[in-house]
Amino acid sequence: MPTEGYVLHSYGDEAYARHAAASVSTLRRYDTTRPVALYCPASHKAYLAEAGVDTLFDRIELLPEAHRSIVGFKHHIDRFMPYDRCLFVDTDMVWCRNPDPLWQQLQAFPFTATGRMRADFFFGGPKGLGVLVEFLLNRRDRTLSDFGLSYLPRVQAGMLYAQDRSVTETFCATARHFLRQDDDTHFRSRLDEGRSEESCEWSMAMAMSKLDLHVFSWMQGHNTPQLDFIDGLTTYDPDFEHVVCDYYTLPFIHDLRGIPNETIRDLLIAILSRLPGMGDRMRITPFVLHFGWLHEKEPFHTFAERSWADLVAATPSSMSNDGASAHAPTPPK
Repeated sequence: MPTEGYVLHSYGDEAYARHAAASVSTLRRYDTTRPVALYCPASHKAYLAEAGVDTLFDRIELLPEAHRSIVGFKHHIDRFMPYDRCLFVDTDMVWCRNPDPLWQQLQAFPFTATGRMRADFFFGGPKGLGVLVEFLLNRRDRTLSDFGLSYLPRVQAGMLYAQDRSVTETFCATARHFLRQDDDTHFRSRLDEGRSEESCEWSMAMAMSKLDLHVFSWMQGHNTPQLDFIDGLTTYDPDFEHVVCDYYTLPFIHDLRGIPNETIRDLLIAILSRLPGMGDRMRITPFVLHFGWLHEKEPFHTFAERSWADLVAATPSSMSNDGASAHAPTPPK
């Protein structure tokens, strides 16, 4: 039988190694059989081994320095496929339910990424009022025309699936090709917004369009693969053992959850929900709760540090020392 396994990566501050451990600890609540691989620097591997937490992973491999970035890893995932069927997931994710049905769905595709079939003007563009300029100038369609594309999907690269190595290699090469031509597109560099790393998603979306690869919808009702954590729209306990999310069936209303200001967000949802059919809402538990929004990460950071302390305390070396640990984490930066 083909092997199925999860692939994570970490680099930079040791806090990200702790995040990977915390994420996998939630996965093991539901899936105790599929292996997990972590690609990371030697320093992260040593950090995990010293704390006795490396046993959470079935294999820990070196992540070369050239691939210690968002683009460096996700545009080269064909080089990091230790299993026949690989599910690449970010480390800022909490698993909320048994992933067996998710794997069954993914088996149908040689390669796929979560997202939606159509990207809006915010995707790869300005996030403020500048988006109105993009809308009026319609530079999005000009990009599609210049590159011979008929549509532009929205890709959320926190969850990628690959089982056909040839297709995955072609996809990665195509994404890198588009990234090198960023000046000829309407997309904006995230480095210009003050971020430390470039985004991989718009070039991956163009590659999926060029190769006509299926986008695995992130909105599937009770089969939703991942949802962004939004406090106020998510019911959860401190350890995320019981998670329920508000899920608006109309994508336009659902997208309002990304508004950072809670008061404005809730007011808009309340007003628009009064219109016929626009307030339809489900209460669902996604397979994964993703802490992708910068302003919503604190609950995950708190959980990850507590989970790390529990994992270290449970190691034999810690138990032999009356529960005291020499590997207490430093506060995340």
